[in-house]
Amino acid sequence: MWYRVFGASAVEPPPPALAAHLLACGCAVEPHFKGDDLGWTAGELRLPPGSPILIARYLTDADDLRADLNAHAAELETMDYSPNSGPLMARVIQTEQLITLRKPVAAADEVRLDAVLEAAARFLAAATDGVYQIDGRGWFSAAGELLVQEY
Repeated sequence: MWYRVFGASAVEPPPPALAAHLLACGCAVEPHFKGDDLGWTAGELRLPPGSPILIARYLTDADDLRADLNAHAAELETMDYSPNSGPLMARVIQTEQLITLRKPVAAADEVRLDAVLEAAARFLAAATDGVYQIDGRGWFSAAGELLVQEY
């Protein structure tokens, strides 16, 4: 399952701030990030025991994201049952950075894992003036408010 953060700002969310936020939420992780001259590009949030949460950061100026963003916008266009689908479609098209979090297939504690993913997505959405999407659940504001439910 994927969590995707669509950030309106290209400002890099600092990994130490993410780890500190997760710890404050009661979700201790061991963060491991790597990057280049544009900031961090990939990482892992390790929760012992089990597989890590994989995280990746893409910038629209440096990475070829347009086709992916257009696909997400097109999907939102079909969700006309929600009044939020149009404004979200516009936000997705204007995304400056896309951050993905991949939920591990096997986890010892699914409840804890979901809490970490949700807290991380909210933090990253707030840090990038963005929104986030969870496969099969929907689109959310940085505060966690459901904007469009996926069916």
